[in-house]
Amino acid sequence: MFLPSNDLLIRAACVAGLALLLTACGDAGEERDATTAPAADATAPSPEAAAPATGVDSGMDAREALIAALEGQPAEAQARYRFRHPQQTLEFFGIEPGMTVVEVLPSGGWYSKILIPYLGREGTLIGADYAMAMWPLFGRSAEAVAEKASWPEDWVTEAGEWRGDDGAGLAAFQLGALPDSLTGTADAVLFIRALHNIARFESEGGFLTAAIDDAWQALRPGGVVGVVQHMAPEAASDAWASGNNGYLKKSAVIAAFEAAGFELEGDSEVNVNPADRPTESDFVWRLPPTLGTSRGDEEAAAAFREIGESTRMTLKFRKPA
Repeated sequence: MFLPSNDLLIRAACVAGLALLLTACGDAGEERDATTAPAADATAPSPEAAAPATGVDSGMDAREALIAALEGQPAEAQARYRFRHPQQTLEFFGIEPGMTVVEVLPSGGWYSKILIPYLGREGTLIGADYAMAMWPLFGRSAEAVAEKASWPEDWVTEAGEWRGDDGAGLAAFQLGALPDSLTGTADAVLFIRALHNIARFESEGGFLTAAIDDAWQALRPGGVVGVVQHMAPEAASDAWASGNNGYLKKSAVIAAFEAAGFELEGDSEVNVNPADRPTESDFVWRLPPTLGTSRGDEEAAAAFREIGESTRMTLKFRKPA
C-alpha cells in the first residue's frame, strides 16, 4: 500500500532534492527529511536527574505541568501552537508526568523541549531515529552515513542541555536496533510527523514494519502509540500517498498498526487543517515552515502561509494488556 510507483520517479527525485536542501536549511524542531542523524544501536545512559528551568514543579497536577512546559517555550515555538496543538495532542495521547516516552525522530527538539520538563524528574524521554540503513537511500555518501553512528550519544548530550534541573532522564537508540534494556519499558511511543519517510522506504528495507515492531517491543502491555502525520485525501492514489510527498492515508496508517496487533483507541481531528487540500501535484514541503517551493516568491509564500501547516491525522493506538 505504501509502495511508490514508477510513474513517480521524476517527482521522487525532486522530493529527494528538496530533502537534501532541508538538510542544510531546515529549522530546529521540524521533521527534516534526511536531516536528523540516526543512531547506533547502543542506549545512552540517562543523566542524573536533578530542578526545572521552565516553571514546572512537583506540586503541579498534570495539566498545570503541561501548561507550564508550554509556556516555557520560546515565542517562535509558541507561534506554531495554533497549528500543532501540543497541549490537546499530548492530552489526547494520555501523556503524563513520570512516564517513559519514546519520541521517534526528535529532530531539533520541538516536542522534546516540551516533553522533557513535562515528564519531569520521574520520567524518561527516549529518542529514536531512522535506521542506519535508511540514510544511503537519501543519497548520502558512505562517509556521511558513517558519521550518524554516534547519534544516540550525541542526541542525549544535546537534549541534556534542554533538561533544566528537574527534566526527564534521557536515552536514545536507532530504529531496527532496539536495545534489550528498553524492551517493555515505555508507556508511550510517539510518531509525530515521523512516518512518511519510514513508509516511503518500506519496500527497500522493511523500515515501516521494523519501526512498528520496535514500538510494540518497547511498550509495556497496555502502552500507547500516538501518531500525528500529514494526511492525504483518501481518494488520492496509493502511489502519491506513499510517503514520497510527505502525506499518508489515514486508512493505510491504521491498517499498518492494526496488522501489527495494535488496537485503534482514538481518532482526533485536533490537528486537521481544512485549508490544506493537497492534490497529486503537491507535496507537503510547499507549506510552512519549509516553504520549499516559494523561496524568492513572496506572493506565493504568502499564499502558503495563509493555508498554514499541513492537515494531520491524530491517532491513538494501544498495545493490548
